[in-house]
Amino acid sequence: MKFSVGYQLPDGESEPLVDIIADYAEAVSEVYFPWGDMPSGRAPLATVHGYTDWGATATLTEDLRRLRALGVKLDVLFNSNCYGGKAISKWLQNQVCSVLDYLGETVGGADIVTTTSPFVARTIKQYQPEVEVRASVNMRIGTIRGMDYLADVFDSYHVQREFNRDLEYLRELKSWADENGKKLVMLANSGCMWNCSGQSFHDNMVAHEAEIDETANVAGWAVHTCWRYLKQRENWVSILQNTWVRPEDLHHYEGLLDTIKLATRMHARPR
Repeated sequence: MKFSVGYQLPDGESEPLVDIIADYAEAVSEVYFPWGDMPSGRAPLATVHGYTDWGATATLTEDLRRLRALGVKLDVLFNSNCYGGKAISKWLQNQVCSVLDYLGETVGGADIVTTTSPFVARTIKQYQPEVEVRASVNMRIGTIRGMDYLADVFDSYHVQREFNRDLEYLRELKSWADENGKKLVMLANSGCMWNCSGQSFHDNMVAHEAEIDETANVAGWAVHTCWRYLKQRENWVSILQNTWVRPEDLHHYEGLLDTIKLATRMHARPR
């Protein structure tokens, strides 16, 4: 059981993530990353308020080459919660294929694609069948039936985070996965609240973050459900009740999961 960690572009001040991974290469099996300014589960990689870091693609490509040399698998993210009117379009299909073709030409290809979109998953299966297709944690797939519904287009699944601490239930999911040639992944340090009722709203905002940042938005209201909820001291106990798993408890998951994902893309101190 090894770790999957999220890529950050070096900013000139912080320690490059690739250097950190090199120090822990025996424990890290995968690195996940978005591509340029394509919508994903986080802010665009290269552009902020119209200012584009035109060297970002070259930097990312070189870092991916270094990771490949370390034996780390490459997991490209197409995990936006919304692709708008292009959701089932030839345009999106072509864009996804172009990214995978470029990665094939420059870094030896992607090993994994993580997506929220059954359409993107179908596209990978059709045009790059050798690539492992993984269901994003944001799909909230937490049942055998939920996995079975999409078994034709997904090879592995992030388990719905609300079940992270239910070892007996994870064994049930693992049994089905093994019988059907699938893999399970767990996000161990999610910052989301347990059963957050604002998650869909927030994920859709993130998908459209570049547009929202350039819009005259209403001020004075905290858009994040968790920020508003945790303003009340009596709600702080919910932090302990969330889905994160302590490092010292990970041994309980041996044999249940193929990979442990760590959220590091936005972390100020990923080491």
